[in-house]
Amino acid sequence: MRHVSVLPAEVLALLDPRPGEVWADCTLGAGGHARLIAEKVGPDGRVIGFDQDAAAIAAAMPGLAGLPVTPVHANFDQILTALKSVGVIELDGLLADLGFSSDQLEDTSRGLSFQQDGPLDMRMDPSAGESAADLLARVNEYDLANLIFEYGEERLSRRVARKIVEARKAAPIKTTGQLADLVRSCVPRDKKGRIDPATRTFQALRIAVNDELGALDRLLAQLPRLMKAGGRAGIISFHSLEDRRVKRAFQDKDLWDAVTKKPVQAGDAETETNPRARSAKLRVARRR
Repeated sequence: MRHVSVLPAEVLALLDPRPGEVWADCTLGAGGHARLIAEKVGPDGRVIGFDQDAAAIAAAMPGLAGLPVTPVHANFDQILTALKSVGVIELDGLLADLGFSSDQLEDTSRGLSFQQDGPLDMRMDPSAGESAADLLARVNEYDLANLIFEYGEERLSRRVARKIVEARKAAPIKTTGQLADLVRSCVPRDKKGRIDPATRTFQALRIAVNDELGALDRLLAQLPRLMKAGGRAGIISFHSLEDRRVKRAFQDKDLWDAVTKKPVQAGDAETETNPRARSAKLRVARRR
């Protein structure tokens, strides 16, 4: 399944990229949003596309041939320094889609999904940091329970942490299938049966491995220095931990004018063809 960018019409309408402008796409991914913006800014404009996943950049760039897109292999929390390295000091617009691409989720070597068994890695940049398997091997039960509760909002986090610690005494937990089965053995399905019991624990570990919330906080702190007066910033989040941070940052009326009073979500037509869009929330603000 090829990745489909979420909220494409809403991104263009609310962020309004114009000819000649300089933009940053903080999460290049498969290049869908970058293409939309690059086509609007035209040959006199520029889009700097960030991604911490070198493989994603390599896969996206052939589809962006002929468009004014400059790829940068870096996490978006390094945006100020990285932009200077390509000669950009300030931006007319910025978009960050905090979701993962379908291509990444379906790559079993990533360990991002429990739908198929694979190594328990979860790193977006496989060349840096520790894997989820390494994290599970070293964190004590108390800290693991807190991590799963805080980042996964899993109310049975202590039960899950206890089960993981008991299991790792017998053998290391190295695959997504092992971890998913462990969690399912101690967390019941919700009454409607729509959410796999392993979902929240996987989310928590992925956030921890990639320091996703820390990276988002650092991006939000740098945004005011990056954006020109009148510049538009849009962030698409996929769970409440992210959305709350974006909402709080954009509520600073000394810095931002809200373009969206409430987060914009996908309509029925989009969610029918792209189910991943159901949880996407777009917030947009204009720099004062």
